[in-house]
Amino acid sequence: MDLVKRFTPKRESLTGNESLSDKQLEEVSTSTTLTVIKRHKWSLALGVSAIVLTGAITFSGHHYVEAGMSEVYHVMLDNQEIGVVSDHNLIDEYKKNKPVEVQKNFPNVHVVLKTDGITYTSERAYNVKTDNAAVISSLDELLVPQPVGVALKVDGKTIAIVKDQATADQILSKVSEPFTPKAKDAAKVSALSTGVGDDISTAPSELEKVDFVQKVDFEEVPINPTDLAKPEDVVKTLTTGDVAPAKYTVVEGDCVSCIAKKLGITKQFIYDNNPGIQDDKLKIGNQLDVTVLKPTLSVKTTEKIVKNQEIQYDTEYEKDDSLRLGVVQPISPGKNGLKKVTIQVTKIDGLLTEESVVNEEVIDQPVTAKAKKGTKVIKGEGTGKFAWPVISPSISSTFGYRWGKLHKGIDITGNKSIMAADNGKIVETGYKSDYGNYIIINHLNGYETLYGHLSQIIAKSGTIVEKGDKIGIMGSTGDSTGVHLHFEVHRSGNLENPLKYLNR
Repeated sequence: MDLVKRFTPKRESLTGNESLSDKQLEEVSTSTTLTVIKRHKWSLALGVSAIVLTGAITFSGHHYVEAGMSEVYHVMLDNQEIGVVSDHNLIDEYKKNKPVEVQKNFPNVHVVLKTDGITYTSERAYNVKTDNAAVISSLDELLVPQPVGVALKVDGKTIAIVKDQATADQILSKVSEPFTPKAKDAAKVSALSTGVGDDISTAPSELEKVDFVQKVDFEEVPINPTDLAKPEDVVKTLTTGDVAPAKYTVVEGDCVSCIAKKLGITKQFIYDNNPGIQDDKLKIGNQLDVTVLKPTLSVKTTEKIVKNQEIQYDTEYEKDDSLRLGVVQPISPGKNGLKKVTIQVTKIDGLLTEESVVNEEVIDQPVTAKAKKGTKVIKGEGTGKFAWPVISPSISSTFGYRWGKLHKGIDITGNKSIMAADNGKIVETGYKSDYGNYIIINHLNGYETLYGHLSQIIAKSGTIVEKGDKIGIMGSTGDSTGVHLHFEVHRSGNLENPLKYLNR
C-alpha cells in the first residue's frame, strides 16, 4: 500500500501549477497502481507462496503429532508408580479376579490379597510406551497373600481362632442348637383340666429369642495356618469348659434338698442331671451325676408356652330357710369355662430360670350353677369363689411338674400383705422345711387353701377369718429362692390348679 501511495500523483499539475480534475486524478492513480503491480508481481507472488507454505507445514505437523497421541494409565501401588498400561480395565479386572484366584490356591485357609492400594491415573501423551504384562508381573510380585483367621472372643477373651466367619457362625449354632426348641404350630395347645401331668420345664414351646449370656465378638487376624482350631474342639470348650465328670453316692438320710445344700448346687440341677429321680425318692448306694459344667458360653432362650386352662364355674345360691343348715339342693348344673394362658419362660442352657403369665384369653365363659342353700349360715363358711391373696399379684411360677417333682401351687409376688382368699377357719399354722412358715385355712365347704414361705404369721390357729383379712407377711422361709407367696388350693383332699379359680 505504501508502494502504491508513493507513486500516486497529487492534485497539483505535474507540469506546473495547473490543477487536475478528480476524474483525471483517479485515472492517473489507477494507471500508476497497475504499473507498480506489474513491476513487483514476482515479489508479491513469492510472499503469498511463503504464507501458504508455512500454513501447510503447520497443519501437517499438528496432524502428525495428533496421530501419535494416546490415552495411557499410570499404575501405582500405595502411591508408588510401578508402570504404565494401555487399558484401565486390565487393572480393574485384576483387582476383582486376583483375590478369587489366590483363594483357590489355598483351599484350607482363608487368605486376603489387599488390592485396595492399587490406583491409576490417566494421561493423554505422545508416543508413550506401555507394558501391560510387566505391570501385572510387578503386582503379582509385590502383593503377598496373607492367611487370616477369625478370633472368636467371649467377654473379650480369645477362645480360639477359626478359618472364617462362616465357621465361627456354625460353631455358635452348634452351641445353641441343643437348647433351641423346634417351632411348633401355634394353634396346637395342651388342654388342661387339673394340669397335674404337665411339666412346664419340658412342655412344647415356641422360641421367641435366643441369645448368649456372655458377650461374643469376632476379629479378623493374620495367622499361621497351624494356628487354626478344629471346630469340634471349640464347641466342646464353649459348652463344657473341659470339666471332668463328678459322681455322688447316696447315703442314709440323704434327700435331694440335703444333697443340693451339701454340694452347693440347686435341686433343679440334680433333677435335670438325673431324670430317674421321682418325688425326691433316693436309694442308698445310688450314684448321682453331679457334674457341674462351667460352659464358657451359656445359651439364653426366651420361649412362649400356650396352654388351655379350665375356669371353675361359680354357684349362685338361693337362700331357703326351709332347708337345714349346710344343706344344698341343685337347681341347675354349672359348666366350667376355658381360657388360653400364655406363659413366657426364660432358660439358661436349657434350665428354667424365670417364668411369668403374660396373657389370659377367655375362650368359653363358665356357666354359673344354681342351687338352694339353707339360710342358717355357719360362721366362716366359704363362698366357693376365691380372691387373689395378694394385692397387685404377679405369677412367678405356675402349677405343675418341674424336673420330676410336682410344684403343688403357684408362686405369687406383689404386695407383701397376705390375705385370706375366702371365708374360713384357720386349722393349722407352723413351720415345715419345704413350706417354711405356713397357714392352712379350711373354708368349711370342701375347699382348703395353703399359704407358704411367710416371714410372719399373724392369724392364730382356730380363728375364723373373712375373705380379705390379713393373715401374714410374705417372706422367703423354708425351701425358697426368693420372697414370694406359695399358694395352694385343695378340693375334697385333692390338689387343684389355683389358676382354675383365679382370673386376671
